[in-house]
Amino acid sequence: QVQLVESGGGLVQAGGSLRLSCAASGRTFSSYAMGWFRQAPGKERELVAAISWSGGSTAYADAVKGQFTISRSNPKNTVYLQMNSLKVEDAAVYYCARAYSRGYYTTSNGYNYWGQGTQVTVSS
Repeated sequence: QVQLVESGGGLVQAGGSLRLSCAASGRTFSSYAMGWFRQAPGKERELVAAISWSGGSTAYADAVKGQFTISRSNPKNTVYLQMNSLKVEDAAVYYCARAYSRGYYTTSNGYNYWGQGTQVTVSS
């Protein structure tokens, strides 16, 4: 069973930065793409960023391009989301997820393991 544990969320002022981390259990982390999703109250869960198994390919939601950066360390079984210039509308619960394959998907149904989420709150 794969476990994903997010950390790094919290309260930040608008314009600030946070770095989320997601630590994965198991020895197969490097074989799968990973994604970061977020869900704000009353809204559907949406993809924020995704990264292929090697880190060689990434994808971002239009709303965060140039603002967020996804990366991974396969030796550390960890995927990161660097979030800069945070806006009030970035506030949400952020989830990491493991894809079914080495390539990433841009919708949640391409992911079969999920973390418990970490809250990001942005104050104005």
